[in-house]
Amino acid sequence: MGTPNERNGLVLQGGAGLFLCAMKRLVFFLGSFLIGCIVLPLSSPAAEMGKLTYDDFKKPSKCGMCHREIYQEWNQSLMSRSFTHSWDDKEYFKLALPHALTLKKVAGVKAGCVACHGPLAFLAGDIPPKPPEAGTRVNEGVSCEICHTITGSREKDPFNFSYEINPGRVKMGSRGDAESRFHKSRVSLFTQSAKLCATCHDEQSPYGAWVKETYREWKASIYGEKGIRCQDCHMYRAPGKSAGSGKQRDDIAHHVFHGPHFRSKLTGSVDIALYTKNREVAPGSRVKIRIQLFNGKVGHYIPSGSTEERMLWLHVKATDSKGHSCDLAVDKKGFAGEEYTISDSKAVAYQAMGEIMQVKGYRGVSRDGNIADGVRIFRRPFFDPEGRMTICQWYTADNTKVDYRIGPQETRLESYSWTVPENVAAGSVTITAALYYSLVPSSVGEFMGLPSYAYEPRLVNSSSMVLRVTK
Repeated sequence: MGTPNERNGLVLQGGAGLFLCAMKRLVFFLGSFLIGCIVLPLSSPAAEMGKLTYDDFKKPSKCGMCHREIYQEWNQSLMSRSFTHSWDDKEYFKLALPHALTLKKVAGVKAGCVACHGPLAFLAGDIPPKPPEAGTRVNEGVSCEICHTITGSREKDPFNFSYEINPGRVKMGSRGDAESRFHKSRVSLFTQSAKLCATCHDEQSPYGAWVKETYREWKASIYGEKGIRCQDCHMYRAPGKSAGSGKQRDDIAHHVFHGPHFRSKLTGSVDIALYTKNREVAPGSRVKIRIQLFNGKVGHYIPSGSTEERMLWLHVKATDSKGHSCDLAVDKKGFAGEEYTISDSKAVAYQAMGEIMQVKGYRGVSRDGNIADGVRIFRRPFFDPEGRMTICQWYTADNTKVDYRIGPQETRLESYSWTVPENVAAGSVTITAALYYSLVPSSVGEFMGLPSYAYEPRLVNSSSMVLRVTK
């Protein structure tokens, strides 16, 4: 039988056998369905501002009356706080919205940001929406009704909220045999695919720069080739029921949406190994230390998503037997743009941020935040039309100068040339390499008045080795 309609991806299911086939975790579904499936094309409206109303969508609490555990999971996830989260709130109302009102080139972000962070307001034409403290329905974020009434995308590879949506009694998902008095259930290949995530997790700026490419990074990786989808890593499955009166299933998808904001998800995502030619050192001698960092667990680059904000850095230090320690600076490799990947306390950036907020005398803040000099940073810097490094992704004209992140199944090799101090204590020296992550640079977090958890260092992994000191 031919491949189902890729645009709408809807299949009317006739039996449980198809369900079991469709839900195997590591199989991509397009083009592999059993004979007997009926392709059901739908004419669904694209996501257009103001074409619908808030009342077209049920409140999440209504869904939670039956889907209790799933509702509780979603309610504690960032999907439910996509509009109310402290950084998203301030980024929109203090930066993106004022900028959109004063610069014609970026005027579209007035609604564009809301299309993914507060889709109910966008679809209802409530632009700009009221701030979170007003308590309107935009605070529901990416709710149950959004994901489960999306039917496809107007783009072959979705981006920039290109989803097509058809709210009503029919809910899209992976089950065709779910029985409910409140809605009908329909199997949707699109809902089960990574393309659903791409509608908001891939984005181009008004200047044509790709400022989010998580889907495209995944698609080009071995994970994409093998059909290991976003949902397989970010929506765990376990036996249970999706609704109180529902059927017992072997693979209920949990709606916690684990990402780097979960320490348990972040920890250990990158492996670290240290080695050196000689494990014995003497005062005044020069030692070459090499460090391997392997991304063997993440199906896209790390960091990914809004990488103009994300920080990932490797801090290496030496500590002798008396507890005296010193930071080691990474050896330069000499590639173009490397200066943006090595911390420098004198480097200043993010000038547009203060200009938008009309802060008098503002010349920028520390580019790298509270990080020791000489530390390797794994980043992809974004630049505004004036060539300045920016955290305003909508104001990004170029981000191709350097991309020094760690790709899926990729190993980064770093070296450190260290001269052992003459006054090093006898016994041993421990070399420790610690990889840290933060959602935004500490300098930005402090300037914007964010809670400390938004910019505090989060340990990803660490490793160490001991050198014997000979005198």
